[in-house]
Amino acid sequence: METILMMTQLKTTLHNAQSTLLQDAIGAVALVVMLIVALHLPGFM
Repeated sequence: METILMMTQLKTTLHNAQSTLLQDAIGAVALVVMLIVALHLPGFM
């Protein structure tokens, strides 16, 4: 019973936060790209 309730809550949370999760993933990718670029800058100068 408790497992079913937990799965229902998890599904509801993921459904409600779907657009936010996409925005967070895009932000994380942008941060990684900026980190890689910043680490390679000294090699260009």
